[in-house]
Amino acid sequence: MAINASTKDLVSGGLFVAAGSYFALEALNYDTGTPFRMGPGFMPLLLGGVLVLLGLAVAATGIGKPDKEEQLAPSWRAIVLILGAVAFFGATIRGLGFVPVVLITAFASAMASRLNAPLFSALLAVGLTVLCTLIFKIGLGIGVPLVGPWLGQ
Repeated sequence: MAINASTKDLVSGGLFVAAGSYFALEALNYDTGTPFRMGPGFMPLLLGGVLVLLGLAVAATGIGKPDKEEQLAPSWRAIVLILGAVAFFGATIRGLGFVPVVLITAFASAMASRLNAPLFSALLAVGLTVLCTLIFKIGLGIGVPLVGPWLGQ
């Protein structure tokens, strides 16, 4: 007899349960303390338990809901642009500097979706670059130059 369930929901729920169980069991190696005097294992144990409960809920929603959608071909454009953007960021952050690398990476990542126009992707990249500069460079003071030595700085 075949099971009438969503494979995606069952696998996702199982992964959540496995990850949550692992973290909760590892947290037992530390002192958990009490809710009023928490030890180093308290939050990992609590969050592991929450993740297990979420996994069970996700798996339960998949029971009785068969997979209906057809398998789609992978979006090679998205895969190449996202992975390429991450590799580009890691390889050039010190040489190009923070602002150019975030701008190019955000633009390439936004263009991974066929729904985004180049103008929208450019505006999104500029906004994200300004936000990241304010948060990471000015707020947190990371040690990466705004414009790197490859661009004459």
